[in-house]
Amino acid sequence: MTDFLNNIVKASGNKYASIVSDGIDGSDVTGFINSGSFIFNALVSGSLNGGFANNKITAIAGESATGKTYFALSTVKTFLEENSEGIVVYFDTEQAITSDMIASRGIDVSRIAILPVATIEEFRHQSINIVESYLQENEKNRKPMFMVLDSLGMLSTSKEMSDTSEGKETRDMTRAQVIKATFRVLTLKLGIAKIPLLITNHVYASMGMFPTTELSGGNALKYAASTIVFLSKKKDKDSNGDVIGNIIHCKLFKGRFTKENKIVDVKLNYDTGLDRYYGLVDLALESGVFTKTSTRITLPDGSSAFEKNIYENPEKYFTKEVLEKLEKAAHKEFKYGSNEH
Repeated sequence: MTDFLNNIVKASGNKYASIVSDGIDGSDVTGFINSGSFIFNALVSGSLNGGFANNKITAIAGESATGKTYFALSTVKTFLEENSEGIVVYFDTEQAITSDMIASRGIDVSRIAILPVATIEEFRHQSINIVESYLQENEKNRKPMFMVLDSLGMLSTSKEMSDTSEGKETRDMTRAQVIKATFRVLTLKLGIAKIPLLITNHVYASMGMFPTTELSGGNALKYAASTIVFLSKKKDKDSNGDVIGNIIHCKLFKGRFTKENKIVDVKLNYDTGLDRYYGLVDLALESGVFTKTSTRITLPDGSSAFEKNIYENPEKYFTKEVLEKLEKAAHKEFKYGSNEH
């Protein structure tokens, strides 16, 4: 039977076709890109040590000033730190990224390329060229690559640019179709190349009796992305009252690996990026790894501390043994089909 099926696969002429027992090239996830936050990793992958799937499209979306660019840069930093030969291709549609901004966050400026793009067609052409060039390299010579589009909502279309230059004020009704066509081609190529793409996007409130939060650009991204997280925020202030970052509420709008509609909080510092440990206290309390008495938290060894003190010295409290228990708790809390554990 296997020989017969192999012959059928060969006859198809599809060089990426495979028998499921051998793995599905371009579809099976072989690794994850660490976001830099334990709890966010758990939200999108079900593991504290997981993160973004290494061959899928992930979208983070929110209103203006919710920290989407900072979030993306924090993930870029973690990726480069964990992949000594890794490279990043960053499509900037807002002209918001500067070399000083990247360097000040401790990101290796020699391994990140910024590609300004104004239209969806430019992004499609350039990104597909990059992926095809990557695939032409001998697989042994390919370096880990991470791509970012920041942001989809700011991209125009060639038609819209042309209409604007001619003084036309008509709305471009083709934009959603152009976006859909872009991802229809790009999704498969990214999967085959095992290149993750992180997209930031804007959201808006839909009209109607029951307004909902919607992604900018139509439904194309809803279908193309494996994971979509909606962000909202509150300001994080220091003891002097100065705003030093955001506490970001992350709601899983779409997830192919974890349960949708789950919500976690992460802390994003403007200078240092995502706080690796923030949010773990909530998971520990929910799972019974930690317990709470009045305002103090009791740890597995019987000692107690205030939540603030735990986050100020996380390595002391989140020991290897505690993290192992939280890993099991994350699997149960976030992954599909894990209620029996």
